[in-house]
Amino acid sequence: MTTQRSLIRRATAVAAAATAALVLAACGGNGNDSGSAHNGHNTASPSASAPAQQGEHNAADVTFAKGMIPHHRQAIEMADLAATRAESAEVKKLADEIKKAQDPEIKTLSGWLTSWGEQVPAEGVGHEGHDMSGMMTAEEMKQLESASGKAFDTAFLKMMIKHHEGAVAMTKTEQSEGTYQPAKDMAGQIITSQSAEIARMNTLLGKS
Repeated sequence: MTTQRSLIRRATAVAAAATAALVLAACGGNGNDSGSAHNGHNTASPSASAPAQQGEHNAADVTFAKGMIPHHRQAIEMADLAATRAESAEVKKLADEIKKAQDPEIKTLSGWLTSWGEQVPAEGVGHEGHDMSGMMTAEEMKQLESASGKAFDTAFLKMMIKHHEGAVAMTKTEQSEGTYQPAKDMAGQIITSQSAEIARMNTLLGKS
């Protein structure tokens, strides 16, 4: 009786040891495989991991794209007014540059939203929170439309500085909170170009 019990106990112990050995072997095997794959991965990390990172986006990226589209559209609307109403050749040139820079960005932002399964903001939709992002109110846009010559130049420059400052604030939020690399790259470009344009507009305001 006791020998039988000890045999069963021994058999159980052997089985348990065998199972443990198998589990260890499996773990060890996986560990080594992933280790070597991991090492290989590290050498190729810049290119190998970039597409994966590019595909990841978060709520901040969506907010950035959805906010920047109407923001850019309004800047283009303002720039269009400058083409016919501005007196200063420099203001007209600046307006043309703003339009050329922001038009393709709208297309890119819209493409991202579509690829993320998000809604692209409709044309002509008033953007909530215009105070926060430097957007012009409907009244301010009417004032700009009714101005011409030097008065237009001054109004345009003051409004566009405020508009650009709003865009820079939005892009800084994207840089700190977003995860989608192309959007963060665009944010960096917007900060550089619009900060330079703000400086230019301040200089032009001083002249006018």
